[in-house]
Amino acid sequence: MRPNVLVTRPTEIHETAVVGSGASLGQGVKIGAYSVVGSDVVIGDDTQIGPHVVVEDGTRIGSGNHIFQFATIGSAPQDLKYAGEPTTLEIGNDNSIREFASLNRGTEGGGGVTRVGHSNLLMSYSHVAHDCTIGDSVVLANCATMGGHVVIEDFAILGGLVAVHQHVKIGQSAMLGGGAMVVLDVPPYCMVHGNRAKQVGLNIVGLKRRGLDSKAIADIKGAYKILFQSSLRLSDALSRVADEYADSEYVKVVREFVENSERGVCR
Repeated sequence: MRPNVLVTRPTEIHETAVVGSGASLGQGVKIGAYSVVGSDVVIGDDTQIGPHVVVEDGTRIGSGNHIFQFATIGSAPQDLKYAGEPTTLEIGNDNSIREFASLNRGTEGGGGVTRVGHSNLLMSYSHVAHDCTIGDSVVLANCATMGGHVVIEDFAILGGLVAVHQHVKIGQSAMLGGGAMVVLDVPPYCMVHGNRAKQVGLNIVGLKRRGLDSKAIADIKGAYKILFQSSLRLSDALSRVADEYADSEYVKVVREFVENSERGVCR
């Protein structure tokens, strides 16, 4: 019987990279040429930092991430009220952050933390502003941009050149068409496009890829017809959906999203 042996994977730091003395680097971390990592930074196991990347103080990065060249991670928020307070950016595991993406730390007034979950793809030039929260398995296509305090739930997809107004919430499995200007909350499972974004249908392909069965998708379709295509007042439509689809967890997600929306939803 072989004894338990702790196998360590060496950290690889290019000779031209600058890493602060207080930085905490996990096993197998790779830092490319001319990258700069601050002292108050944590990088988890097997994360790769490409060349010419800047990771600023207050950044906490999980394991298995790949950050490509010229990305800016954990920079100060672009908020005129920010006065240098210590805030953070928290990034989960297994994310791909592509060239020239920029992710800002939080602000004191917004809770102090910008959060990115797990298994997300942030394409080139995408921007995550201060105090935003991104869930898991989210795709931000090239140049997708969000203002501060935006929430993007799991499995959402933002097309190229999408702009999301501050404090907007994007529901799970929503799909935002390229160039959409989004100023109202986007309900779960739906597709929107345009300036100002409007609903154009349901993200059926995305729901099937998530593994929803035909009954769940049929329930979602029925609830959407009541909520967004009937002549009922929204409060009456919500009550009807609650009665007719009381056993559907997916419809409950939609109903609660609409009920709790503070900005109002795309119709």
